[in-house]
Amino acid sequence: MKTTRTPITLWKIPKLLLALCLIWLISLSSCMKNTTQAPSTKPDITFQVPVDYYKLDNGLKVILSRDTTSPTVVVAVYYNIGFRIEPKDRTGFAHLFEHMMFQGSQNLGKMEFIRLVQRNGGVLNGSTRFDFTNYFEILPAHKLETALWAEADRMKGLAITQDNLTNQQGVVKSEVRVNVLNQPYGGFPWLDMPQYANQNWFNAHNFYGDLADLDAATLEDVQQFFKTYYSPNNAALAIVGDFKPEEAKALVQKYFAGLKPATLPAQPDISEPRQEKEKRSVKKDSLANKPALAFAYHMPKRNTPEFYAMGLIDQILMQGNDSKLYQALVQKKGYTGSVSGGINYLGNMFNYNGPMIWMGDLIYDSNVPADSILAVLDSEIAALDKNGIDQASIDRALVKIRSSLYDNLTGTYGFGRADLLACFALFDDNPARINELEAEFKKVTPDVIKKTVSEYLRPTNRTILTVDPLAPAESK
Repeated sequence: MKTTRTPITLWKIPKLLLALCLIWLISLSSCMKNTTQAPSTKPDITFQVPVDYYKLDNGLKVILSRDTTSPTVVVAVYYNIGFRIEPKDRTGFAHLFEHMMFQGSQNLGKMEFIRLVQRNGGVLNGSTRFDFTNYFEILPAHKLETALWAEADRMKGLAITQDNLTNQQGVVKSEVRVNVLNQPYGGFPWLDMPQYANQNWFNAHNFYGDLADLDAATLEDVQQFFKTYYSPNNAALAIVGDFKPEEAKALVQKYFAGLKPATLPAQPDISEPRQEKEKRSVKKDSLANKPALAFAYHMPKRNTPEFYAMGLIDQILMQGNDSKLYQALVQKKGYTGSVSGGINYLGNMFNYNGPMIWMGDLIYDSNVPADSILAVLDSEIAALDKNGIDQASIDRALVKIRSSLYDNLTGTYGFGRADLLACFALFDDNPARINELEAEFKKVTPDVIKKTVSEYLRPTNRTILTVDPLAPAESK
């Protein structure tokens, strides 16, 4: 799995919440220590995430998952509109709305949502991903009602004014200039590679949106976008933390049940054809001072045996200093100081819905030919394809992915759990999948690994993108 690269800005964490979470982490550490010391004769007990899933009459998907290890609560609202399923003539709208949702509602003025959460000792954030836009708050447990009221308030009616739109158009354009246009390796490879590796426009357009498209957005366009996609029947609400289930359900009913559903458009076809020929492209970067290379392979479909096999292959080839590519490219050859990559650069291998690529990237010395790096990549993949992998290696990968999974579940004070629950509700109508992941990885056999390598890590399924550094010589 891959740590997210989405440019998320966490708001300042209040000291009280930080202290509460520290106590929780110490408690968790103690529990983990005890688990490690347990006799090996104990049965293999798998941790189960409590999942209480239901839907309101207006279509809102609600997931409750109680966790009393700290006196906090996470409220996360996920809308099924991401930048690759935004309409063709509305590029950048999904991201623009991530910003608009903090500009005020019927009852909260501009930026008051943020101040409401922070003054109650909480933190909050939002982000835009391939298939969803999300918003979440982490608050002391007794402030659950505050969070639910505020989320329902802006779902009911956002303050979409020309002043807010003009202001946020400027903010988004500034973000593009800072993060991409005026940044060495800006957008490489997380924003670039999908545009080269994919053929379907929905997977291959500029996810940030063209600046011209953002400028052309009218108030009516934005109002219609909100009315269509920010409706309860296009959303999932996840509540994780220290709450009483019946009280939480009553509050959800009180604040969300009266919201009206929208007529949703059909989801676009985001499928990708089978890639039959390797693709290579070069990106000139006037700010970069060293060459860089990224490689990408189209992934198997979600929830197939090959999908889980790719999760283990990712661990074997890419993740950690014991991975085959790190050992070969960094330790043995010395071509680079690090290799990064994984499945879904904007999240992890579970929180997307549709085609995805497995990708890696590195910045390397100018005296190293790019083909030397690719030769190492080919050699490591060919060894897996020809010789397969033994069960002991799979077992080591299982340990790594289990650690990664549970790290993700507890990440950001419980937000990681809310993230998976909301995504499995949105995409699969089954948030209980969160408890099936470990078992699915354990089903992967050496034969499935070999079959997956042969089909999905073939050269004809690969896209190579290199950065040609054009920065002045004195900066190199």
